[in-house]
Amino acid sequence: MSAETDADVLVIGSLNTDLVIRAPRHPLPGETLHASAVSTLPGGKGANQALAAARAGARTAMIGAVGTDENAQVALSLLRESGVDLRGVDALEGPTGLAVVTVSDDAENSILVVSGANAEVGADRVRAHAEQIAAAPVVVLQGEIPREGIEEAARHCTGRLILNLAPVIAVDPAVILAADPLVVNEHEAALVLEQLTTGQDAPAEEPRRLVQRLRAAGVRSVVLTLGAEGSLLSEGEPGVLVAVPAAPIDAVDTTGAGDAFTGALAAGLAAGQGLREAARRASRFAAFSAQRLGAQSSYSRSGDELPALPGPAEG
Repeated sequence: MSAETDADVLVIGSLNTDLVIRAPRHPLPGETLHASAVSTLPGGKGANQALAAARAGARTAMIGAVGTDENAQVALSLLRESGVDLRGVDALEGPTGLAVVTVSDDAENSILVVSGANAEVGADRVRAHAEQIAAAPVVVLQGEIPREGIEEAARHCTGRLILNLAPVIAVDPAVILAADPLVVNEHEAALVLEQLTTGQDAPAEEPRRLVQRLRAAGVRSVVLTLGAEGSLLSEGEPGVLVAVPAAPIDAVDTTGAGDAFTGALAAGLAAGQGLREAARRASRFAAFSAQRLGAQSSYSRSGDELPALPGPAEG
């Protein structure tokens, strides 16, 4: 990716190939089950979010790495098709990241990830793109590349930093405090809170309290995702929380729905929307994806088809 890129959203993160297995339920330890279907699809939290941002209307670029195996073409296929700038994605000798996803009949998923080339997206590789990072209006980070790469990206970011610390890994607290917003689910919120409170275990708390404690710890803004219950937002005055509903749908597969939300949120913020407005459209984008199998393959290609949220009509 050249220094002259005009991307609205720059995603720095993972690219995987997803091996998606459909089964009646998740197997118990030592148990063998018959699966009903298997698919090989593009994935990775970084790539998912980049595709979602692009399909939500943002000019999008990505920094990351794939391997030199046949899975690399799978991992890049929909990003290329959707016009994501991939000049910052390096091809490294070795395997592309791989995720094995089991989806049960009740739409819940379990995921095992082998990092592959994603493990090489450290400080040096990220630093090579310092000018592009500094020029990006919105930078999006997740937890599927090494800590050093995340911290290096945050150091060069001069725009708005969206941190979806998933999975939760230990990072410099300054990165978390720079997030605007920090996007996490309940489990992730508790783990991030432990990092900001000198490593003390965070007690189980209801969602509103988790958001309030993250803000009290110094996080600029927070979006706490709650699945079928929508999300909670907090920005500005720490004590003020806003609830954003989820669209009422019949979920088929929740794989990648959180990434759909984060990518669409980034697109909305890059377009100048406020956090609440951006989160409402992101909620609709995520709901659409949960009605279809797979992650990237389930993302909307047209805002006209998004399900409506309860309450006032969407504009």
